[in-house]
Amino acid sequence: MLRKGITESFGAAIHALSASQLTDGVINRSKRMMLDTLGVGLLGTRTAVFNKALKYSQLLTSEHRSSIWGRSEISLPPYYAAFVNGIAVHSMDFDDTWHPATHPSGAVLPALLALVETLPSRPSGLDLLLAFNVGIEVQGRLMRFSREAYNIPERFHPPSVVGVMGSAAASAKLLGLSPSQCSHALAIAASSAGAPLANAATQTKPLHIGNAARRGLEAALLAQIGLEGNPAILDMDSGLGVYYNDYSPSAMPVCASGDFRWILEDQDVAFKRIPAHLAMHWLVDAALEARAELQETAWTFDLSQIQRVTLRVPPSKYINCPLPTTEHQARHSFQFNACSALLDNKVTVASFDQARINRPALKELLSKVEVETPVDNQPSFDKMYCEVQIETAQGQSCTARCNTFYGHWRKPLSQEDLVEKFSANASSVLCTEGVKGVIDVVENIEKVTEGSVLGSYLRMTSNTHEQMYLTRIL
Repeated sequence: MLRKGITESFGAAIHALSASQLTDGVINRSKRMMLDTLGVGLLGTRTAVFNKALKYSQLLTSEHRSSIWGRSEISLPPYYAAFVNGIAVHSMDFDDTWHPATHPSGAVLPALLALVETLPSRPSGLDLLLAFNVGIEVQGRLMRFSREAYNIPERFHPPSVVGVMGSAAASAKLLGLSPSQCSHALAIAASSAGAPLANAATQTKPLHIGNAARRGLEAALLAQIGLEGNPAILDMDSGLGVYYNDYSPSAMPVCASGDFRWILEDQDVAFKRIPAHLAMHWLVDAALEARAELQETAWTFDLSQIQRVTLRVPPSKYINCPLPTTEHQARHSFQFNACSALLDNKVTVASFDQARINRPALKELLSKVEVETPVDNQPSFDKMYCEVQIETAQGQSCTARCNTFYGHWRKPLSQEDLVEKFSANASSVLCTEGVKGVIDVVENIEKVTEGSVLGSYLRMTSNTHEQMYLTRIL
């Protein structure tokens, strides 16, 4: 018997994986990912970049329509629903982060929720859960084709590469494509992969997630009607290998029994407590600790007495922004996040408002910041640390270091705190019944008879509630 190629093995595995192979650990972790993604996505529907993408997408028409999160009066063709909802998820850089580095959920869940509303087969919540995990799994395996991927990225934004592949795999699974069609969906998606990291800290970065969700969904639908791509797209340096200098692919096992080992079982994700690049979470925790130490030592905390703030961080050019002028630059600025923490004793969603960015007190404090990159501080979300040292005019000095922030996979958010984060984000958009409905559906997703019910709750923005589908939840 001939050995299967890498791409062929992925196609076969995507087709063969079944709900019976979902372990309790994977189900629990993926539910947390889904709930968090929906919360930050709902909050993101109130951002400027989301509204620009929505305005553009409303120019397009189709007989098939899918829900726009947080907008009860608007629906779009499924491709563009996936596009704008994906943008919402990443619009504030508030979505989950995995290791090797990528944002795994935002490219997959919007595509699936757009698709589930248009399929005549009415997929169940368990179908949705399985397809979501297939999309996450494919991303995890593709990232492990390179050691480069384990570091903070330098050239391209990872979800623009593995995210579109995950969206294609998840959509192919939900569509019930054949092994060959699943392989072709990956090949088609690969031709829509890739976005330069130079667009980080701009309004274009959230489009990377939106495009991944949309293009992956399109790839699966094109494969369904017979479009073909290179059947060895994952095997070749000129295929997905163009993104890595050390590309080394391996086959995905096809396990018909329950002994399949999901990557999510072994590698949890990080959930963010503030809407900023993941590295900022180490820095904010260190800054808050240093501030508290100085305040305790000096009995009072007078910002005007600060002479110098030294940040010891891993080397990464795109998150070293000394004087940010926009919210997107601020979300990618070690300096801004440290100074916001020192100035306000907290960093929140409101910290990135334009008025806060332009505060004279903040700009004055930013002028006192110096950045160092110690040789032992590796640019890896699994190994990095952040250290903040505050020196005053009176000669006082306080230093604090964060090796693992709360929310990191080594120090995961409690379920209570995760639900609280979702509720705070979602309640800014949805009514109380909508917020509670999403929580209940996600918590019981494997028992939900129709996955499309989630879309009904995601559109409950007023006290006049659509009751459609609600009696079919469990």
